[in-house]
Amino acid sequence: MPISGPLNHIDISIGYPEVSIPFYAAFFEALGYRRWELSRAQWQGPSPSRATWGIEYPGGARFDVEVRPARSESRDRKYDRYEPGPHHMAFHAASPEVVDRVHRAMVAAGAKVLDPPTDYSGQSGYSPGYYAAFFADPDNMKLEVAYIPGTNP
Repeated sequence: MPISGPLNHIDISIGYPEVSIPFYAAFFEALGYRRWELSRAQWQGPSPSRATWGIEYPGGARFDVEVRPARSESRDRKYDRYEPGPHHMAFHAASPEVVDRVHRAMVAAGAKVLDPPTDYSGQSGYSPGYYAAFFADPDNMKLEVAYIPGTNP
């Protein structure tokens, strides 16, 4: 069935691919995403400058995330989620165990953990059973992995 509305893909500009690609590999692989093999030079070799991960949903819909190098003059500027633009990105987890698995992978990768896995039930703005963890990518983009009963695709 054709769908409209859900995101198709996100591209994230990164300062240093050699740092960010391993970070995102740990994050997305723990979340269950697959890294796509593309036959273009920037995605190939031992030091690629771009990478793409994706997940396929039932019915053939797909969601992809690509990381790509920022302009060289901007590569050292850290992301500020309080400037105009996205505050953070939240990714569905199929269960609380997936949230925990992503957290373990991020800790093993040396990622900055902003908030470890926590049950936010009863807190203002959160639904019952909301279980999440928050991280900062190497450029300071805030990422969330959340299990929210009854809302996962």
